[in-house]
Amino acid sequence: MKVCKFGGTSLASAEQMKKVANIVMADTERKIVVVSAPGKRFKEDTKVTDLLISLADEALTNGDVDEALRLVVSRYEQIALALNLSEDIVRIITDDLESRLAAKDEGDQEFTDLMKASGEDNCAKLFSFYLQSLGVNAHYVDPKEVGLLVSKEYGNAQVLPEAYENLYARMRNKEGVLIFPGFFGYTEEGTLVTFPRGGSDITGSIVAAAVEAELYENFTDVDSVFAANPNVVQNPVEIKELTYREMRELSYAGFSVFHDEALIPAFKKGVPVCIKNTNNPAARGTMVVNERNFMINPIVGIASDTGFSTIYVRKYLMNREIGFGRKLLEILEDQGLSYEHMPSGIDDTSIILRDSQLSPEIEARIVSRIENELDVDDVHVEHDFAMVMIVGEGMKKMVGITAKATTGLARAGVNLHMINQGSSEVSMVFGVKSVDADKAVRELYNDFFVETKSPVL
Repeated sequence: MKVCKFGGTSLASAEQMKKVANIVMADTERKIVVVSAPGKRFKEDTKVTDLLISLADEALTNGDVDEALRLVVSRYEQIALALNLSEDIVRIITDDLESRLAAKDEGDQEFTDLMKASGEDNCAKLFSFYLQSLGVNAHYVDPKEVGLLVSKEYGNAQVLPEAYENLYARMRNKEGVLIFPGFFGYTEEGTLVTFPRGGSDITGSIVAAAVEAELYENFTDVDSVFAANPNVVQNPVEIKELTYREMRELSYAGFSVFHDEALIPAFKKGVPVCIKNTNNPAARGTMVVNERNFMINPIVGIASDTGFSTIYVRKYLMNREIGFGRKLLEILEDQGLSYEHMPSGIDDTSIILRDSQLSPEIEARIVSRIENELDVDDVHVEHDFAMVMIVGEGMKKMVGITAKATTGLARAGVNLHMINQGSSEVSMVFGVKSVDADKAVRELYNDFFVETKSPVL
């Protein structure tokens, strides 16, 4: 059995849905199809999820929802008409949206999640309807009925352990092709809650793990995962195979193919993943596996992500002060902040976190508390950092990775503010100013994949 997930661009129009239907029907092992909400048809277009958020906002502010509702229904109606489907499916979708709008007094967060999730839910109904019109024994699956249980964290749901047993028992041996909406589940009390944005990938991974699929195919709009961002590096090599750990590191560092939490369920169950292109299904794609022969390709990718800040703390003999690190992190915890990296010396330490967590007020409170409670010699915050990452399981067996990388970055005139390597040795992270991020990626790609010594600027 294969579980396949299709992203928003794969379902954005009738033409795209025809491609998806052909892919599903081309392989009888594709038994479960997880769908996103229709995405952009062209660059200036609006995703259905964004239309739904606007609709929810209008409803919550007691605005006129007629136009916002019309825009959402119109997207589905255009697809249905182009697929020669009866008006029944448009009526079903319209009734569903009106029913959800009637629940606006249930609470803002609950209502917003309810509205956002309708994008995937109604797309699953429409696509199931379309497959049935082609003679396929297809069935829409309600996540509530099959027991996809999640925590009650609006917009950030976590799957509950019992969900896996429920899905296996109620889906593994079900007849026909099952069309499953991504992005949301239900609490034990029956409340709909969504995963983080991009969470249809999480749904696909959960379902694949639960039914113990032989393969989880994630269809998107690229032939494979590339060794670097093609918008930064010209014609980067395609990655044929990489491990779950490598994929998660690359996702964390800015690769947009996967939500960075998406592979965890499949990883834990050992389900292999293949990233494929809806527009070119014959392409081999990229396999994501538990283990690979990293001696063939020790380094699989170079990635970067911007939007980081550094809290720099200096205190003489910091290393001898028992509990200093704990007290420092407690200050962050009290502000509800998480950190990404924490490189340290004997008299100083740097805490790197996402800019999005730091408002001017929070930053001022943190600096004040560190000064007053920890009696430090210096504390200040620097902004506009990027994390550039070299990823590869083979690094642990290679000598000179750091020297090679730092030499290349120096050659390109990139100033390093931080170097950090995790204990797993799957990745090495370099902190640089955001303005230097692309230059750093090109230089590292040049050194590890092209093997020239001319700086790539």
